[in-house]
Amino acid sequence: MPTQIDPKPASQGAGPGMAFGLFVALIASLMAVTPLGIDSMLPALPEIGRSLNIATENHQQWVIAIYVFGFGAAQIVYGPLSDSYGRKPILVVSLLLFSTMSIIAGLSQSFEALLAARLFQGIAGASGRVLTVSIVRDCFSGRQMARVMSISFMIFLAVPIMAPSIGQLIMLLGSWRLIFFFLAGFAGVVVIISGFLMHETLHPEYRRPLSARAIGQGIAQTLRERTALGYMLAMTLIFGSLMGFINSVQQIFADIFHAPKWFPAVFAGVGLSMAVSAFINSRIVERFGTRKVSHTALLGLIGVSAVHVVVAMTRHETMLSFAILQWATMFCFGLIGSNFGSMAMENVGEIAGTASSVQGFVSTCGGALLGLAIGQAFNGTVVPLALGFFLLGLAALGVVLITERGKLFRAHHAARATEPALH
Repeated sequence: MPTQIDPKPASQGAGPGMAFGLFVALIASLMAVTPLGIDSMLPALPEIGRSLNIATENHQQWVIAIYVFGFGAAQIVYGPLSDSYGRKPILVVSLLLFSTMSIIAGLSQSFEALLAARLFQGIAGASGRVLTVSIVRDCFSGRQMARVMSISFMIFLAVPIMAPSIGQLIMLLGSWRLIFFFLAGFAGVVVIISGFLMHETLHPEYRRPLSARAIGQGIAQTLRERTALGYMLAMTLIFGSLMGFINSVQQIFADIFHAPKWFPAVFAGVGLSMAVSAFINSRIVERFGTRKVSHTALLGLIGVSAVHVVVAMTRHETMLSFAILQWATMFCFGLIGSNFGSMAMENVGEIAGTASSVQGFVSTCGGALLGLAIGQAFNGTVVPLALGFFLLGLAALGVVLITERGKLFRAHHAARATEPALH
């Protein structure tokens, strides 16, 4: 028989009521809604620009950026709502809204209408980022949470591998509008699975009143906690470099390498690199700890980015060098993301929903602004992107050093008494 998650694995959570493998697959699917909504758009940006008469090529990036802004801003709301009313009802309603906004976006007849629909699509999709972390935190903590998140992260990274190819395939069957209808269908399937198969994971005893005072206290508690604040800021910087890549990569292949047809394959390689590192992380994180793994990976990201800056500035960049260096960079990124997220939640388990909201809001909105700045700096070379990874990596290292009081790689010992026990 399949391994079952304990229906009451921790003092805080009520358990999802499903087999472990199915639970991980559902979490991965929920996490995949947003990257699918972003990455499947990338091959369609030139056609969207022509169809909706977008005069400036760099303005096509707003199709991505406006979604991410909505996605980031709304996260501050979903945590308090789910802490009060539970995870499941908020998740179902928001996914239904995502599906509706996808249909509206697919029917848009102007660039402004499309951006409005994308904004609300991002607002609806934000629930996945907040609620998946909260649901997993209801059931796990510490290194076991990092393991579950790593397995989910590995599965959901298959989406960026396939998403550009999916978008390109859909456009072979019709226009870019069909991509949005596909997104609506995907979200609908996830709604059905989560609505019928998943139990509520937040125990009624741990629900918090929905009031300005309670929300303010939760936000203040998150921002006062040193580890939560530090790794939230570090995640913001690292996510900014990723958004810079997403904003720039289609133009890099079209305008620099003149090989747009190679874009899905190289992008798939980037996603595969992240998936491999996430799988490795799931196998080693319980043995070595989140700090040793992620701090080492951060140093690796900085080193690879430094090499990329030199290659780009000396005009030795080729499509092959770009692919290899980005694959290496994203391998490091895959060892950083889930671990930084787990560490940011270490000491705020009793307010998991609100804490996840605050951290998601700051890291996503801040990262989107940083990524948009990198994307808008595109000048026909890879220098802005490579420099963005390097400088933001250095800044993240500085934040981590301050958070850890100047000591990298040290182990985190006992969790607070208020957190669910490891199991």
